[in-house]
Amino acid sequence: MALELSEVELRVLGALVEKEATTPEYYPLSLNALVNACNQKSNRDPVMSLDEESVRHALRSLSDQALVRSAGGDSRVAKFEHRLNELFNFHRHEIALICVLLLRGPQTPGELRTRAERMYAFEDLDGVHSALNLLMRREPPLVKVLPRQAGTKEARYMHLLGGDAAPALSANDDRVFGAPAGTSASANAERIAQLEEEVTVLRRELETLREQFASFQKQFQ
Repeated sequence: MALELSEVELRVLGALVEKEATTPEYYPLSLNALVNACNQKSNRDPVMSLDEESVRHALRSLSDQALVRSAGGDSRVAKFEHRLNELFNFHRHEIALICVLLLRGPQTPGELRTRAERMYAFEDLDGVHSALNLLMRREPPLVKVLPRQAGTKEARYMHLLGGDAAPALSANDDRVFGAPAGTSASANAERIAQLEEEVTVLRRELETLREQFASFQKQFQ
């Protein structure tokens, strides 16, 4: 299902996913704990200052969309948990990337590998690329690659749970291939960048298959 969550809903969802993975002993989260998780200053971009009413409103909306539910238990304090795994059947490496993208916005594969380490330890960048490729190939896609910024070597990736609109470009990034942002040239640049990334991933997979086949052949020589 295609989603278009608000910034507050995305932060609430990301905080729930993160705390389930990093502090399971305190999960599900009470409303107070969830507000603190949303507003923490580390591992967040941007840093927010949400009040209980804003988080409560986001929880109601997420619950209506079957993304969050109230967790039962003996405690008299209401607690909440996300339902992403039930809805999308994520592998651990997929949900780790989605979580970091929810909490910190568009990032490069290198940044994602480092920041997801508390939830899933990728062996190398190829593992990050493979997981991103899985998320991009879902129907509908949950991640997309953004046009490479001028002077950078790596493309950034963004999640699509808040819609398909790319984040606003900075003053230094208002042109792509010589055309103003928002024109057909910008759209073409984004599509080309995505295709280039997919080709790179496919080449890595082909090279891996070649190595495996060569190793298999040696067994019969």
